[in-house]
Amino acid sequence: MTQGNAAASTRAVDEEVLRAAGKVLAVHLSYRSRAEQRGRIPAFPSYFMKASSSLALSGSTVERPAGTELLAFEGEIALVIGTTARRVSPEEAWAHVGWVTASNDLGVYDLKYADKGSNVRSKSGDGYTPLGPALLPASSVDPDALRLRTWVNGSLAQDDSTAGLIFPFAQIVADLSQQMTLHPGDIVLTGTPAGSSVIVPGDVVEVQVDDAASGLGTGRLRTEVVEGTVAFGSFGNGPKTSEADRIDAYGSEEAAGVVPAVTGTSALSDEVKAKLLSVATATISGALRKRGLNNVSVDGLTATKPGRKAIGTARTLRYVPHREDLFASHGGGYNAQKRVIDAVGPGEILVMEARGEKGSGTLGDILALRAQVNGAEAIITDGGVRDLSEVAALDIPTFHNGGHPAVLGRKHVPWEHDVTIGCGGTTIQPGDIVVADDNGILVIPPALAAEIADEVVEQERQDGFVFRMVRAGHKVDGLFPMNREWKARYQAWVDAGEPDGAE
Repeated sequence: MTQGNAAASTRAVDEEVLRAAGKVLAVHLSYRSRAEQRGRIPAFPSYFMKASSSLALSGSTVERPAGTELLAFEGEIALVIGTTARRVSPEEAWAHVGWVTASNDLGVYDLKYADKGSNVRSKSGDGYTPLGPALLPASSVDPDALRLRTWVNGSLAQDDSTAGLIFPFAQIVADLSQQMTLHPGDIVLTGTPAGSSVIVPGDVVEVQVDDAASGLGTGRLRTEVVEGTVAFGSFGNGPKTSEADRIDAYGSEEAAGVVPAVTGTSALSDEVKAKLLSVATATISGALRKRGLNNVSVDGLTATKPGRKAIGTARTLRYVPHREDLFASHGGGYNAQKRVIDAVGPGEILVMEARGEKGSGTLGDILALRAQVNGAEAIITDGGVRDLSEVAALDIPTFHNGGHPAVLGRKHVPWEHDVTIGCGGTTIQPGDIVVADDNGILVIPPALAAEIADEVVEQERQDGFVFRMVRAGHKVDGLFPMNREWKARYQAWVDAGEPDGAE
């Protein structure tokens, strides 16, 4: 199938088009709206394959397998390769695309667990890749300005354009051609924007691609969902879903009917943050102890910015003890240390597990500067710091276990990030709320943040009252802690607007 002289006109997707598809390749994430919905922006495209037997024409039906519930649609733009492409550059790649059309990358999330990332069963069912109804000549459309829309039962569910792509079509084609030959007729599914969700028997999904500049459009690709009647056999994996699968299939926790977990980001509102910053870490520690949390302090570290308090949600990095072969595989290049430092940002504190090992640096001035430029609130490590005087001169607070001139590889291998770690004698999970100053470093479980914030503000006010009373000459007996009489006097002081000279 080549462009030939048909570059200025469309043609129908027919059985010949389906038979010509030797490969069906699909991109996991390519639209920024979808990536933001999933909570991760990939640096490069990644792919999976669908069986060519999953291809279908507009007007076909798709079966939701018996015993499943999470069949989801994904409106996409499909590229049909026009001429052979092997190791082509991004600048050359678009010339190898013959046609553009609409597609629906259907998948059943009930089988996702069984694929172990391949998507073979979950995405390759018969009819799971309808195409059409018309092919648009690639040479006549603007790949950076195509509009993609999806309707479910007549209601608009997806509306985005290729201006929202993270990876342009030419990059995707060029990248795939680095390792495999793309033959005429091969199909590349280019990802779906936000709005994909679950469909049920009786639903009708329609997908359309339009090019405003040329006035060309595919027309609506129509697929109706029907209920399967044949159960899966016991000789293979059957349907099974998790909460995570439901969220992925529906597109959000709210749509999936899943109660959102309390995370550090959601728990650390501006109000909660202001309250926690207004009180001493000792007061917060007391509130944590009242809840049975006695081992939530990171101990033994020194602050580069005495008097500065930092608060944020934890991003974590774990080092393992140095071993030559492991450092060779994990220590060089864009390792876990560099990746997390590139990723940490405003509202976040980077916390490193170094096992209390002081015998080499866990970061130096360049990486600390990178975290500062990214807007990170602080760096915490129970290991050593290289270039300590330069790190201390930066604006970002760093809490450390001492200086050491040696580089990372003397004692550590940067192993993994954004995992549960141990630092300074306590456990820290990604998303935990961390409050740090030169008086101490505390870890607050996100689910407790709001109630602790309210409590510590009140406790700090009570402590301020007691301090004033002691300074005025009152005995601590009955005052610290306050008995009934002193509590009444305290309440009167609060009701009077907290005058400085309370008696």
